[in-house]
Amino acid sequence: MNPADEIVQIVDEQNQEVAQVSRRVMREGCLIHRACYILVFNRSQEIFVQKRTMSKDIYPGYLDVATGGVVLAGESYELSAKRELAEELGVRKTALSRHFDFYHEADNNRVWGRVFSCIAEGPFVLQPEEVEDGFFLGLDTVQALAATERFTPDGLMVLKRFMADHAHFP
Repeated sequence: MNPADEIVQIVDEQNQEVAQVSRRVMREGCLIHRACYILVFNRSQEIFVQKRTMSKDIYPGYLDVATGGVVLAGESYELSAKRELAEELGVRKTALSRHFDFYHEADNNRVWGRVFSCIAEGPFVLQPEEVEDGFFLGLDTVQALAATERFTPDGLMVLKRFMADHAHFP
């Protein structure tokens, strides 16, 4: 199925379900939707950073600190996170830790997100339609790189809050 034809869950500003529409309609109307964000760390406490493909419907070619994506109609955040980890990285058997929900609005992207993290070492099987490349980086390196490279703004916001909430990490 063409990703633009996937049916996604639309919500209101209080994260209450209001409709189910295609991803194309959601993007064209800048409708509020749900998404999962998974911060993937290795045992050295480095984070996996992805380079998004140029075919992505939002932030093409950007770097992203989170694996994840849009929650499909009838899907929970948790099921979406497991599906996205399997699709994007080939990770199928790892424990997810739930952290926080948030609302983000910027650059024609209005989203209610739920943040998870996990430990996975790789090697990963990258989904060629969505992930061009990926690598582990230290958190200080990510912060420095964010000053010169294009990162997804919602991903950086998620990482900043995660780091504030987990001052002891790493």
